[in-house]
Amino acid sequence: MADELLVVANSAVPESLELARYYMERRAVPSANLFLVRTSTRETVGRRDYDEQIAGPLRSFLEKNDPEGKRFRCITLIYGMPLRVLPPPLTRMEGSELKDLQTALKEWTQRKNLAGKKQPEESRKIQERLADLRRKIQILSKSNWGASVDSELALVREKSPELDGWLPNRYYFNFQGKEIKNMPRRPVLVSRLDGPDPSIVRRIIDDSMYAEVHGLPGRAYFDTRRPEKAAPKEGKTLSAYERYDLAIHNTARVVRKSGKLHVVVNDKPTLFGPGEAPDAALYCGWYSLGKYVDAFTWVRGAVGFHVASSECTTLKVPGKTVWCKAMLEKGVCATVGPVAEPYLQSFPAPEVFFSCLLDGRAALAECYGVSNPFWSWQQVLIGDPLYRPFLRRGFPAVN
Repeated sequence: MADELLVVANSAVPESLELARYYMERRAVPSANLFLVRTSTRETVGRRDYDEQIAGPLRSFLEKNDPEGKRFRCITLIYGMPLRVLPPPLTRMEGSELKDLQTALKEWTQRKNLAGKKQPEESRKIQERLADLRRKIQILSKSNWGASVDSELALVREKSPELDGWLPNRYYFNFQGKEIKNMPRRPVLVSRLDGPDPSIVRRIIDDSMYAEVHGLPGRAYFDTRRPEKAAPKEGKTLSAYERYDLAIHNTARVVRKSGKLHVVVNDKPTLFGPGEAPDAALYCGWYSLGKYVDAFTWVRGAVGFHVASSECTTLKVPGKTVWCKAMLEKGVCATVGPVAEPYLQSFPAPEVFFSCLLDGRAALAECYGVSNPFWSWQQVLIGDPLYRPFLRRGFPAVN
């Protein structure tokens, strides 16, 4: 329900507060549920500023006003909040050690090129040394410590979460009831109302409420890379790409079975072309890296996401054609995307995400919560967390 939302805006951006109030008025969110921070007006924030200006104050507020974690079940970030948080800076000693490792990597790479394939045993040793150096460089550089602000804030209730790559989401359908190493115990759902400009954010809010009243007609489009394959032969497993392609096929089957939307599947190597996807209500597909294809006319309230590695690296930079930004500009109401290389297994399970929306008993934020495998990572959910395109009900508790 609306009173379970905590709305977070950036007081350094006037439009952020204006949009927060507009959303809260439209959704009848109590005024006491607004929390203001003052932080960077850019899309990227440093780790120290994130800790001191965003996470720290928010954690203190929650400890004081919701110590048991029962009052606020979802955090909603408003236009003007940074999009990504950088890894922490290296100490002088770490920087020196990293420089030595990079020098060694360069030297061993040269040795590999000189050795060629004429000395198999020597080549094997060089390859092992190179792999070890790359592993040490990755760990020392803390490259896995960067994340979306949203995904990092999901762990704001945790006492001391790990900062070394993704952490399993206990709400994810395939992790529920399991004991998994380093799995945070008290995550909170996070979404954001954001976009290239304030008018688009207002439109997202208005379209969400319009579709809840008038329904979400149109078509569901699914862009796979190949025709659906039969089950693999005994002893043979599908690759990660084949599994995700099959997941998109399965999602199309789920939507078709629901009878709520006409389904169109493109199983050719090429994507839907310009003008080939009119009246789009739902969409999932891949793979056009950072290049939105203007194939769609989006109905009011449309939801969809494109599976590629850089589709939410910016929502503001003019001229950028990453999918999240472009889809919002063209009329989508809710979408998902990564702020940096996320790896395929971190994308939401499409069958779970879309079947949850179709069922209608859960809001957008919870549908994302049960389909998103990891926190403290790169993915972002953009949209009204209370949005239910297929049924109007209260915001459900997450157990």
